[in-house]
Amino acid sequence: MINDASLYIVMKYVTLNKTRVGKNYPTYVIAELSGNHGGDLEKALEIIRKAKDAGTNAVKLQTYTADTITLNSNKDDFLIPSSNPWESNNSLYNLYKEAYTPWEWHEVLYKEAEKLEIDIFSSPFDKTAVDLLEELNTKMYKIASPEIFDIGLIEYVAKTKKPVILSTGLANKKDIELAINTLKDGGCKEIVLLKCTTAYPAPFNEVNLKTMVDYENEFNVVSGLSDHTLGTEVPLAAATLGAAVIEKHFVIKGDDTVDSFFSLDAESFKDMIIKIRNIEKSLGVVDYSVSKEAEKNIWAKRSLYFYKDVKKNEKILNSYKSVRPGYGLHPKYFDKIKDYIAAKDIEAGDRVDWDSIKKDI
Repeated sequence: MINDASLYIVMKYVTLNKTRVGKNYPTYVIAELSGNHGGDLEKALEIIRKAKDAGTNAVKLQTYTADTITLNSNKDDFLIPSSNPWESNNSLYNLYKEAYTPWEWHEVLYKEAEKLEIDIFSSPFDKTAVDLLEELNTKMYKIASPEIFDIGLIEYVAKTKKPVILSTGLANKKDIELAINTLKDGGCKEIVLLKCTTAYPAPFNEVNLKTMVDYENEFNVVSGLSDHTLGTEVPLAAATLGAAVIEKHFVIKGDDTVDSFFSLDAESFKDMIIKIRNIEKSLGVVDYSVSKEAEKNIWAKRSLYFYKDVKKNEKILNSYKSVRPGYGLHPKYFDKIKDYIAAKDIEAGDRVDWDSIKKDI
């Protein structure tokens, strides 16, 4: 279980930079840049600009080098298996050498994001990466799915006492508990747990979004989705289920980069965000009143109307019925007024109302 005395108080929100994220707040959407810059700084800057234009809340980087994330070895353990989407890179070292974001770019990218007023942060893959990000005054951290097992790294990040977004793609329940307890014990008070399927692209039947919903009560955290499926169906479903954070890879349209095959281009990303915002509007609040727009359609309601003429003081029985529109008496009075008489001369098409009928004395 989670070692937290506040376990019985469900965490309602966290603050990422200056944005409240959680229950009853808009979904915080993150564009993952990853290696989709293709080794081109201008391309990386373009992705940040296009992500901003798409309505994204934040851009996320990955801070590592091939030497900080793996070993330069051709032993079998370090070779990429056949049938893996990155098998052409041959080894882990070659893959990460191609995909990494040069550390000297980070300051430039952070300044560009600050200028555009879009949040920016990164996933550090070792302690030296944390040190670099601290120099840049990063406002939050992301622990990638494979690094959820690196307890030393998590302890180091926790000491910054900044919000942490944690992905779970390779972790079981005990692994998640250990990582969260490590963060909390180290002083991290604001944690977002992202349901993730570490497969590229991830198959729909292995996403299990209901687990994301369970995270909140099970671990007392704000929850969301880090998505690797194709298209936008899963992020939209996550938004419907209340995801506080949604992360998706972003690519420039037409680019053939390391993660492009499961990423969204700017147009698709923008369309996803528009739909997420519309979903948020449609979820609304618990409200049993009739909306203003619905009130305009009162003509569609049923109510009581006369369907033939009735002279004053004649019985109204068999002269009215329940029809549209809804300006007459409520149909619940149908049987209660059957012995009433007309209070005035009535024409077919007149409303049945209390001014037109009276009790037969």
